[in-house]
Amino acid sequence: MTALQQRFVNSRDPSIPLDIRPVAGRIGAEIRGVTLSGDLAADTLKAIRAALVRHKVIFFRDQNELTDARQEAFGELLGKPVSHPTIPVAEGSRFLLELNSREGYAASSWHTDVTFVPAYPEASVLRAIEVPEAGGDTLWANTATAYEELPESLKTLANGLRAVHTNLYDYAAAFSNFSKEYIEKHRAVFASTVYETEHPVVRVHPESGERTLVLGHFVKNLVGYNSADSQRILGILNDHVIKPENTVRWNWRAGDVAIWDNRATQHRAIADFGLQPRNLRRVTIHGSLPVGLDGVPSRALKPEPQPELQAAE
Repeated sequence: MTALQQRFVNSRDPSIPLDIRPVAGRIGAEIRGVTLSGDLAADTLKAIRAALVRHKVIFFRDQNELTDARQEAFGELLGKPVSHPTIPVAEGSRFLLELNSREGYAASSWHTDVTFVPAYPEASVLRAIEVPEAGGDTLWANTATAYEELPESLKTLANGLRAVHTNLYDYAAAFSNFSKEYIEKHRAVFASTVYETEHPVVRVHPESGERTLVLGHFVKNLVGYNSADSQRILGILNDHVIKPENTVRWNWRAGDVAIWDNRATQHRAIADFGLQPRNLRRVTIHGSLPVGLDGVPSRALKPEPQPELQAAE
């Protein structure tokens, strides 16, 4: 086992009051024996947060008593929940996002959540309500180990890069297997207000101090580069993020909960489940403003309402 791998494998520290079982060598751990709720003991909550920062994504099986209200209450223990900027909340909830797949749709493209706003989310809590008999897994990638393993010349390049992120991206390319009508309907909601934000490509994690790559499918272009050069450079960096060694794959069961550190991961759902139902609900926790290695923070470039998109709803 390399020193890099060892950093991400839990050594069953007796001071941590949790049963933590690593799922992969560099990212992901299952926590057993905990029932999530809005009234967790303070030491348990502190240990969960520490495990989250260390393992980047943590999993809990058999949380079948976790209702929408209890999921929201648990989210409030982790931080300040926020609703999605453009998608309405789930019916009857305060800030839950419903991910109810229809026509086989899933966010099957690598991304970090909502990076098109400046202080994008710190973490997300995703609960599985109904899942396919087979398929519909989710992948997560560790953007800290991805940065750490870059050749020094690529680190130097990445350290000085800034990128524009937007929710008005190429939907047809991202969802090429779906009908034009479905893509346009999804785009009309998701980009009903257009957001653009300039982020550093490398940020320092505010808790671990690790350097992480801020990339994913919301990136429009690199500042100061033309489209072709942007795509080449972004492709090289993203290929390092999604190397199999940096990833973990979770096979969902109804009642499972996944919590991920959105400051140090990318993720994607796998759209291989056809017309089987797949229904999950997510609580998103407000994040802090990223700052580049040069001390310059992220900055908003838009929003700008798009009447033609709103009219298409």
